[in-house]
Amino acid sequence: MQTVWITGVSSGIGQACAYRYAMQGCRLVLTSTSRPALEATAGKCRELGAAEIRILPYDLSEPDGIRLLVHEAWDAFGGIDILYCNAGISQRTKVEDTPMPVVRKLMEVNFFAPAAMAQAILPLMISNGGGRIAVTSSIAGKFGFPLRCAYSSSKFALYGFFETLRAEYSSQNISVTIVCPGRVRTSISMNALDKGGVRHGVMDPGQDRGLSADAAAARIVRAIRKRKNEVMVGRGELLMVQIRRFFPNLCVRLAAKIKPV
Repeated sequence: MQTVWITGVSSGIGQACAYRYAMQGCRLVLTSTSRPALEATAGKCRELGAAEIRILPYDLSEPDGIRLLVHEAWDAFGGIDILYCNAGISQRTKVEDTPMPVVRKLMEVNFFAPAAMAQAILPLMISNGGGRIAVTSSIAGKFGFPLRCAYSSSKFALYGFFETLRAEYSSQNISVTIVCPGRVRTSISMNALDKGGVRHGVMDPGQDRGLSADAAAARIVRAIRKRKNEVMVGRGELLMVQIRRFFPNLCVRLAAKIKPV
């Protein structure tokens, strides 16, 4: 029986993945900022067949407690087979309108927290014979995107850190799956930070037409099981990744024309 720890399970991709693992009868450790939202997700997971559940509310913008959080998660059921660092926050501001405290907050939640969690859990997984680590980046981690300067930066950084982790520890049975969503129907645009660091509160039209969170979760859970290095999740917008790869100058021109909201 596998033990799976997922962050960012209050809604969206993280919640949908938690439901998928619950249906497989896994033991779940669930982390999000809101205890009531965690309890709601946990309740549904129990209905779906999760063997055991432990909720660990935590604000990932607070770095000092992350190592303790990792050990609490590990000790909940005596080990973690799969760590999925999914929690994240976005923005909807131009570079000149994005205060550095907002940049730092996004980097703290989106990059430093997953990096710290992976660093802390690595020796535990290695001593236990190995494990799987997954992390949610973004199509915005492949190329710059309007109104996402800090978000894109944090998602680019995940590729550098976790690809290096994979290269260093794959021989010790540590697999790394980088999840790269395009437009998925989640609340991330609603919760994005707008001018002044306030909640954006608007669903992006393109995102509203995106892939469902459940369909995304099906692909992600399968990719983690198969120890895929990367899984692209979305629809036609994923073509931009190939354009970036083979026609970088065209990608620059197209990115400047993308409607950011």
